[in-house]
Amino acid sequence: MTRFDEVKATFWGEGLYGVQPPLTDAVVQDAERQLGVRLPASLLEILRVRNGGPVAEVWNAFPTDVPTSWSENHVPLDDMMGIGRHDGQPSLLDSGYLVEEWSLPSPLVLLSGDGHCWIALDYRTCGEQGEPSVT
Repeated sequence: MTRFDEVKATFWGEGLYGVQPPLTDAVVQDAERQLGVRLPASLLEILRVRNGGPVAEVWNAFPTDVPTSWSENHVPLDDMMGIGRHDGQPSLLDSGYLVEEWSLPSPLVLLSGDGHCWIALDYRTCGEQGEPSVT
């Protein structure tokens, strides 16, 4: 099993908070149109397993090279947003509003966070059709 297949198989934790309806090709196409970017295939693979929600404990931190206010070597990744508009649940589709609200650089697609700390796909260097870095 490749490393990504291992992550994909064990990525999601317990609970349904933040889970959107199952991802379809039509939803992905609409999301990419709304966000103005091409979403990475690996993200879509994980969201096809489950479309957002709590992250399993083994994966619930994103490593950093510098100390943060959270830790010497990571920021939390307790949950990840899916794609959709289900029951007011947070969604990647909220990125445009949240980027503006928090005066973040653009274009970013927010994956997780609460305003004090965000984990996002960063398209500033690669362009809207490129492979974004994670910031």
